[in-house]
Amino acid sequence: MKYVLVTGGVVSGLGKGVTASSIGVLLQACGLRVTSIKIDPYLNKDAGTMSPFEHGEVFVLDDGGEVDLDLGNYERFLDVKLTRDNNITTGKVYQSVIDKERKGDYLGKTVQVVPHITDAIQDWIERVAAIPVDGKEGPPDVCVIELGGTIGDIESMPFIEALGQFSYRVGAGNFCLIHVSLVPVLNVVGEQKTKPTQHSVRGLRSLGLTPNILACRSTTELDTNVKEKLSRFCHVPEENIVTLYDVSNIWHIPLLLRDQKAHEAILKVLDYPCITSKPVLGEWTARAQVCDKLNEPIRIAMVGKYTGLSDSYLSVLKALLHASVACRRKLVIVWVSASDLEDATAIENPDVHRAAWDSLKSAEGVLVPGGFGDRGVEGKIIAAKYARENNIPYLGICLGMQTAVIEYARSVLGLKDANSTEFDQNTKNPCVIFMPEGSKTHMGGTMRLGSRRTYFHVTNSKASQLYGNQRFIDERHRHRYEVNPDMVSQLEKAGLSFIGKDESGRRMQIIELGSHPYFIGVQFHPEFKSRPGKPSALFLGLIAAASGQLDALLKKSVGTKANGFTNVMSAGSPHRYGNGINGIHSNGNSNGLHA
Repeated sequence: MKYVLVTGGVVSGLGKGVTASSIGVLLQACGLRVTSIKIDPYLNKDAGTMSPFEHGEVFVLDDGGEVDLDLGNYERFLDVKLTRDNNITTGKVYQSVIDKERKGDYLGKTVQVVPHITDAIQDWIERVAAIPVDGKEGPPDVCVIELGGTIGDIESMPFIEALGQFSYRVGAGNFCLIHVSLVPVLNVVGEQKTKPTQHSVRGLRSLGLTPNILACRSTTELDTNVKEKLSRFCHVPEENIVTLYDVSNIWHIPLLLRDQKAHEAILKVLDYPCITSKPVLGEWTARAQVCDKLNEPIRIAMVGKYTGLSDSYLSVLKALLHASVACRRKLVIVWVSASDLEDATAIENPDVHRAAWDSLKSAEGVLVPGGFGDRGVEGKIIAAKYARENNIPYLGICLGMQTAVIEYARSVLGLKDANSTEFDQNTKNPCVIFMPEGSKTHMGGTMRLGSRRTYFHVTNSKASQLYGNQRFIDERHRHRYEVNPDMVSQLEKAGLSFIGKDESGRRMQIIELGSHPYFIGVQFHPEFKSRPGKPSALFLGLIAAASGQLDALLKKSVGTKANGFTNVMSAGSPHRYGNGINGIHSNGNSNGLHA
């Protein structure tokens, strides 16, 4: 087993996750089987209880693991299925060691950070790295490990020590350290400054780790003299210094690394002399170029609670991007804060209320993502009503489906107090109720989580056609509340179809309005399984409906397998994106390299 460790220095948010994912793509393109591990030094056991404002979205895996959003990057880039153990946190490691101590496994010894915690970290890495994640038998060839945080952080010290020991444990030729650092350009002098990276590498070396490769983030490609200086002061060969400069979309990063022969440097350090072929990235290159050339916009209103931080909806944004590229449209995200649509805002701040409605009405499609808590719920209900009554393509995910059901009960059935018991425990018409196996006292890992099966009960629906008319599908869930099965017949008589249910028939998974151009809500999260070359069926349907291509798509998808929709529409005319590496235009909200 070979290991590639990716660390970060100077500042956070440099894009270690994208870099680690891109390195994995590059090694895959060389014919190697790749797996990934993300180390998060926080004390939380997992990301499940964190606010999206705190740490971005919570990514959900097939096994129900609630993990860091970077594992979503790994799955999308490498097209693999990871496990909850591929995300190591301080909380997990300490809990495992304390559990062993309570059972007496340490035979009366004093339990310390070194060697017990550091040994537990190394054993965890070796165990998880051997798990196949690409559907093939046998262990992978290379494990790419990303260490979260920044070198020098107190909380990451046990991991630094463990990884230093680990590099010695696996031996030379089996361990490659890539350090991602910042080379800023000062506007005053316009010069690329190397001092931050020098200090970062010096700190790394003082902790027992020596970088083999430097990946330098900068606005432009590094000058030759800057590379020479970094090589001299950081003790890294000049050919092992690569630049991760700003590009038009995120899919260019593996190509940047390939063009600078980063794969040759990595393979040399990992002692892989047998691999001489160049990386095969034809499809990847074509996708990046197509994304750059799109010029016909498609405006999708994202009506949510966490619109101030786009990372809160990272997988949703990526799924929309995958679908828009397949439909040959330039994605434009229109951010709408759900609470700004409510009547209370109209009284308190009419200008904000008016602007929110103008944004909503400017969009060709509406998406209401998942969320927790009652803030903005009435705004989401209003957005669902607007899309339903005005024949605007609508996709509701998790809470977005629940709010659509509540709105239908209020507006069509005339049940004015219809609500979810999450927001009103005393409602006389509970459209959405608490799940029986959930917990109201413990938040972490107590929801309906992970991959669950949904069976189609209506075969000629748009959703079933988009999924290739399969009898059932498997998608990932993360929720505590569900549609009240006792109200289903009443809603169906009024025209709302529950076309997808679980094996018991009691859990409502997919709703659809047959009379609407595209009005679909799902209890699961289809965004988690969307891939650049295989966009999620329902996101593809939303973009196609919003751009007038749904009928053509449905004809193409008849008899096909789910998610098998790559480049289904005709190409647009040439266009160059701006500097947002996400490949998404979002009214001034760009993430740079950070994913």
